[in-house]
Amino acid sequence: MAGKVHITADARVREAIALIFKKFREVRTIRQTFLWFRDHDVELPVNPARGGKQLVWQIPTQAFVGDVLVSAFYAGAYVWGRRPVETVLVDGQLKKRQGRLRRPQECRVFIPDHHEGYIEWQTYEENQQIILGNNMNLETSESMAAARDGRGLLTGLLRCGHCGRKLHVRYWGGRGTNARYLCRGDFDSGGEYCLGFGGDRVDRRIGEEILKVISPLGIEASLKAIDFLTRGKDDRRELQRRQLQQRQFDAQRAFEQYNEVDPRNRLVAAKLERRWNAKLEELEQTKAALASLDQHRPSLTDADQERIRAWGESFSHVWNNKDCPGTLKKQIARTIIEEVIASDADESTLRFVIHWKGGVHTELTTPRPKSSAAQQTSMESLEIIRKMAVRYGDDQIASVLNRLGHRTGKELRWNQTRVKTARRNHGIAGQKRAEPDPEILSLSAAAKYCGVSNKSIERLVQRGVLPMQQVAPRAPWEIRRTDLTAEPVKTILDRLRRTGKLIIEGGDSADQLPLFPKKQGDDNAGYHE
Repeated sequence: MAGKVHITADARVREAIALIFKKFREVRTIRQTFLWFRDHDVELPVNPARGGKQLVWQIPTQAFVGDVLVSAFYAGAYVWGRRPVETVLVDGQLKKRQGRLRRPQECRVFIPDHHEGYIEWQTYEENQQIILGNNMNLETSESMAAARDGRGLLTGLLRCGHCGRKLHVRYWGGRGTNARYLCRGDFDSGGEYCLGFGGDRVDRRIGEEILKVISPLGIEASLKAIDFLTRGKDDRRELQRRQLQQRQFDAQRAFEQYNEVDPRNRLVAAKLERRWNAKLEELEQTKAALASLDQHRPSLTDADQERIRAWGESFSHVWNNKDCPGTLKKQIARTIIEEVIASDADESTLRFVIHWKGGVHTELTTPRPKSSAAQQTSMESLEIIRKMAVRYGDDQIASVLNRLGHRTGKELRWNQTRVKTARRNHGIAGQKRAEPDPEILSLSAAAKYCGVSNKSIERLVQRGVLPMQQVAPRAPWEIRRTDLTAEPVKTILDRLRRTGKLIIEGGDSADQLPLFPKKQGDDNAGYHE
């Protein structure tokens, strides 16, 4: 009927548009919906860019998918004025600008049930709430953000048991993947955060409760996963069939146009022949794509079903596998959990109440994760690192810290990588490996340079004859090469090498033991090291 809005009679167009809404309800974000169409090469109908009448089929853009999902027109409502033009004064001049996107009910013209839609109005409003919830802006803190790749399992599910606000997630660490949950409290008005704790231990603890709930349903979940994949291929297959019908029609029409042209009009005949060949090529491509989908359609044998049941019985192995996507875990958590109330039980314990969907509650406690301040490197360790980093490498610094019994903020032994991290975090310059200084020798290097034993050098240092420096206890000795060749050290070492006895000036050498045992009857026995 003229003047009325109707859904198109083209079945291919109807099914393609309906598939947008279907996929959105499965993946629940605009971007993931767009990625599904892009990754599976599924075309959608779009209006031609320059006023043509024929629809253009192409891989959609994210903006197109978003426009379809946000538009109330596909829900049967007529809306006008969603982005009103506002006139504002800028630098003394009146300028027009487009205002923010309004809700359909707030527009100047809003006529619900104006025409037949692809979805019900209630479904449309639910979709808008999901889209709004996917916004990570703090202004929408009461909503649940989309399940993204961050490791925070409970993102959007936690609520503060003290003030009732939703907890936000912050990511930190070298790769920005370590979750920390925070309740802002009255921080924005000059106060303090109400509640905050690290996410790893809490996520693991809540994950254990999730496994208790879903493990008995693991077999059913595994079978439904296969069903989900099968349905995804069925959706593509149905669209391919519609596309095949369309291209068969286009090819037949191109043939008829070519067949009816006068062969003597070679220019027109050649053009129509090229068009016919192009349509035939598109038809063959569609047939090949459909055949590929039919070939790879999953079919479960009895052995496959037994194997899937085995996976379901050991679902915890799947959950804890490092290759299990974080987004999948979040979607599972949000499917069965309404929200989790978090509060302080005492200074060292957190209390959680899990509100499962269906009305059942589970209460549990867990030790409070150590704060970042409690896990910081001690000032004593930092002082040693700061002093030694001037000359020594991270490997030597780690060795000294371990010999002194120092540990990292997480109570781990020091190694080269952890020393480097501590230096970076506290802005301490240094190097991976020590840069040798030819003028400063260690104990072993000094003994080797002088051709004597380590013990001889130690005795000279103990008697105060040879200067030595040490940046920290158990750190390498620092002996200057010039001090080894200066008096009285030079004379003492020369006598030692000549007689085998360490005779220190001003002391009695009678009680000195010979450095090297002499052979009987040989007063001129040599020495060796």
